[in-house]
Order: sequence, then structure tokens, then C-alpha cells
Amino acid sequence: MRRETEILIIGAGVVGCAMARVLSRYETEILVAERMGDVAEGASKANSGIVHAGFDAKPGTDKARLNVLGAKMYPALCAELNVPYKGNGALVVAFQEEDRATIEKLYDQGQRNGVPGLRIVEREELLRMEPNLNPSAVCALEASTSGIVSPYELVYALADHAALNGVAFAFNKPVTRVERTENGFLVRAGEDEIACRVLVNCAGIGSAEIHNQLHKEEEKLKLIPRRGEYHVLDHPEKAPFERTIFQCPTAMGKGVLVTPTAHGNILLGPTAEDIADGTDVGTTAGGLADALEKARLTWPGVSTRTEVTNFAGIRAHEVKGDFIVGETAPGLWEAVGFESPGLTSAPALAEEMGAAIAASLQLRKKETIAPPYRKAKPFNEMTDDERREAVTADPLNGVLICRCEVVTEAEIRAAIRRPVGARTVDGVKRRCRAGMGRCQGGFCAPRVVEILAEELGLPMTAICKGSGDSYMLTGEI
Repeated sequence: MRRETEILIIGAGVVGCAMARVLSRYETEILVAERMGDVAEGASKANSGIVHAGFDAKPGTDKARLNVLGAKMYPALCAELNVPYKGNGALVVAFQEEDRATIEKLYDQGQRNGVPGLRIVEREELLRMEPNLNPSAVCALEASTSGIVSPYELVYALADHAALNGVAFAFNKPVTRVERTENGFLVRAGEDEIACRVLVNCAGIGSAEIHNQLHKEEEKLKLIPRRGEYHVLDHPEKAPFERTIFQCPTAMGKGVLVTPTAHGNILLGPTAEDIADGTDVGTTAGGLADALEKARLTWPGVSTRTEVTNFAGIRAHEVKGDFIVGETAPGLWEAVGFESPGLTSAPALAEEMGAAIAASLQLRKKETIAPPYRKAKPFNEMTDDERREAVTADPLNGVLICRCEVVTEAEIRAAIRRPVGARTVDGVKRRCRAGMGRCQGGFCAPRVVEILAEELGLPMTAICKGSGDSYMLTGEI
């Protein structure tokens, strides 16, 4: 099928959806093409969920600039979009005296980058702040402006707001060919050919391949797929750490961290392994063992007894180490190499690049903008009085589907009915947490499949766990 649009965005991760939301404020036609079956299916769902303060990036780089700008935006952005966010702060801990120089260097970098709220904390105060920290800690850099966010929920909210303001999404459309035309670009995406005036390349691990089709040999880029593996522990009654705890960084990244998540789980990881296949998000026994061993340096008392799941994500590491952002050729706007702190930087990049694209096309701002989609307060966070009111308003709030995370049938149906709603079991899980708990969907998945089939008007055998041919059922008896 041939389609035409003024602006085509390739990639429905946090960068692509943030760009779509910003551009939806203007009078134009926008299409987002995504190779997977949902938004946030790549690095945007499989990361640490940290809003980095901005001390780690090299001064003078786009990483440093966009990191600091983006971090300042997060509290207001997440409040506007109704996305879980906590400004819990972070510590980068030195466990040997010789690492003090690294802590001091990070402090100096942070000052040069304009990061507020930085200070170096010595051992005695450090152990009062975080009593479960390894007592061999020497000192730490405290970053009070660091925070934690639910990364995939942020992307869902960005996509929903964009869709409410006219942006179209096309899923299962992997881009295989991009060529320049007299009036813009012609893109082969799945079975479709899409003609556009402006092309926005936010394709994550695939962004260099798209870039290289439109640039000369000496302008080509190389991305290294860097896999990181994580452990996810159940949410305890009392979290062992209030802050995100980093170890001193290395050339391979920020190292293994121990952090609470926005929903109260405990996250250990990631590892950092350069691999050949940028789609290989399988976990390995060796990688998970490595993550756990390194986490013990931070938290000697760590145990996997409460582990509920593990996962891996792919970071798109550009060999020169900085983001590639902006208009790299006439009509071609790019965000390439968006590894950490890409999640933090995405809102700032979207505002900056979105305004530049609008100016280049001389777009007019819309007179009215639809407000963001408002997700109801989760049933598991309600008081008893609020729950009674919710059940009165919708009796399906009285039907508990997911026992581990206390998710109701009304919440599952709402997740499917969102502007860019769930189409898979994993899509439901990440939008309302049904299947996120101890049993990982062992009890609720069959009913979730039934509800998806009912809402989408499909046979149950057509319902998938996630993207691709991951069918939950193989047939009927």
C-alpha cells in the first residue's frame, strides 16, 4: 500500500513518541512507523528507568546539554501526563580510596554541566543516609535532582497525547529501504511505501542503518549493540535503599546499580556486553550471575529469593560516544546513538528539534490542543473509600483479575481502549501491571487473553504475548 504524509517518524520509542507529541501541536500530517507491534518495544521498555542528573556526560557534548535540560523537565512533564515519577536522588559510591578521584571528577563535570544539588558525602554520613549500603564505602557523590520514572508508561502517555492530537501510528512496519525523491523521501516500511516531505529518524538500534542509506561513505555511522541484563525483585514492605545507588562508572557505562523502581520493585543491573545481534534481548546465566555479583558490592545482603523476573535491553552505542542529533541532511532529522541518558534527554530533544522542524516547514500552531489522556488512579493505590466509589461507578472494578498487583477487569479494559491501546498480553501488563507480580501472569494471563479477544474482536488464538508471532494459544480442542 502507498501512503503519503508530511512528516514520517521512524521509531515509536521515547524519542519518537516525544517528537510526535511536540509536532502534534502544529497543523500538519504526522505518521509514526514502528517495526514492532506496540510503542516502547525496544530500549524504551528495557532500561533502568533513571532520570539522570547530568554529571556523567562529557561537558560540551549534546549528551550533557540535553541530559541537564531533560532532567529539569521531568517532574512537570510526568505530572502533566499522569506518569509515575519520584525524585528520590542518587549516590555514586566509591568503595576504594583510589576511586575518590573518579567521584571528584564527576562532581567537577557536573558543575561544568550546570547540574544543581551535587555534593560529596563521606562514609559516616553516607551510612546514615543508606544503612544497607556496604560499610566498606569510602565516599559518594550525591545527586539530589536524580529521579526514577516508569519508562514504558511515559512512552504510552506521550503516544496517547500525540494520537489525541491527530498523529497516526503504523505498527509491524520495519523500514528496509529509504531513498531521496524530488519532494522528500520514499520509505519502504513492511508492505507499505510511504512518501513524506520530512523524515525523522528515531529508530534506536536501527537508526544508523537508515542514516547510512542517505549519506556518503565518509558520513556513515556505526552503532554497537550493547546488551544489559537485569534482575527484578518483588516490592518489599520497606525498600532497602531510598536512593538509586551507582558504583563508579567505567568505559562500558554507568555500571551495575541498585535502585527502587517507580512502582516499588528493586532493580539490579545492568551488565554491559557488546554483541553482534541488536535484536538479541535474551538473558544469559553468565550475565545474570555477573549482575548479581556486582550488585553485592553495593548491597552485601542482596538475595534473589524475592526475584520475580529478569530481562535484558539493548543500548545503541555510537562509537564516537555522543548523540547524533539535528538535521543531518536536507529534510532529514535524526536522533542516533540514544543510549543512556537517552531517556532523560528525550523530552528536551523533542522540544528543541520539534520546534526546528516546525520552523523549517513554516508550520502554524493549532488553535486548540487536546489535553493528555488521564489514566484513572490504580485500584491498588486507592483507599477503601475510593475503591467503593470506583466499584459503584463501574462494577468491573469489583472484578479482580490480577491478584499479585491488584488489577481489576475495568483497568484491563481501559488499557486496551486507550488512544494507543494494548494489543497484546505484554501491552496490557505494562499499561496496568496485570501480570507484573510474583506469579508473572500464571493466574491472570488466561483471563487477560479472553478480555483482549473480546475487546479486539479477535479469536483467542490470535492473541499474542508480545510482538511477533508469540501466540498464547496454538489452537482449540
